[in-house]
Amino acid sequence: MPVVNASEQELSELVRAARDGDGRALEHLLRALSDAIYGVCLRMTGSPPDAEDATQEVLIKVATRLGGFRGDAAVGTWAYRIAVNHLLDRRKSAIEALGLDFDRFAADLQEGQQSPRADFEPMLAEEVKLGCTLAMLTCLDRQHRIAYVLGEVFDLPPALAAQIAGTTQPAHRQRLSRARRQIEAFTQSYCGVVNPAAPCSCDRRVARALELGRIKRDRLVLASPEQQRTRDSARQMERLHDAAALFRSHPQYRAPERIVQTLSAALTSGLLKIPD
Repeated sequence: MPVVNASEQELSELVRAARDGDGRALEHLLRALSDAIYGVCLRMTGSPPDAEDATQEVLIKVATRLGGFRGDAAVGTWAYRIAVNHLLDRRKSAIEALGLDFDRFAADLQEGQQSPRADFEPMLAEEVKLGCTLAMLTCLDRQHRIAYVLGEVFDLPPALAAQIAGTTQPAHRQRLSRARRQIEAFTQSYCGVVNPAAPCSCDRRVARALELGRIKRDRLVLASPEQQRTRDSARQMERLHDAAALFRSHPQYRAPERIVQTLSAALTSGLLKIPD
């Protein structure tokens, strides 16, 4: 499950204080939830800018719906439910607007592969891998994508995943099973990380990705030097040659600090009000 930067007891105390009018408590609550919400939004939109916008939209909904929180579920579960509802109904992200399916994505992967240059930088290949797997998720429709993200990427128990997705356990299991089959078939056929005999290699995609502007040598968005230890662990997981391990090898993404700063400014100015 995405990591929430506070215990359930701490979250509950922050909710109580925020509902009593403590703006500082509400800011701390939103900050504690922001990384986990951003992680879900990133996997559903496939685009960091869209994920940032969606995270801010979700956190505003969390803040303005605190008055309706009854404590029937954990605070984190309640917040994820808001996030999933928002993401299922939200306008298409930039990646979703491309209308990718697995056939089109396969054709794109096979274009423009080049041998790595002498000055090849491994972190660029990591950036390609992370961006590629995020885009791959958008080949699934949203219902199957959220089932895969909750059930396979975050490995949630079926009952909890179904609760967050607002569906029944049988429906969740069916969607997860279909999504798994599609992802596994695709990665076995095309992804060299999962299947070394497959035609696509992250290393050989770097030059093309730079040419198209999908990655930038001087501004990595998904991979960073600070993630070296996570990256080493990811490499160990990838040797399992398993599609689930590939998607779980992503780092624990941090929500951009400006998201909470913007919401904090809105609270201070009165544009965002704590519910009565």
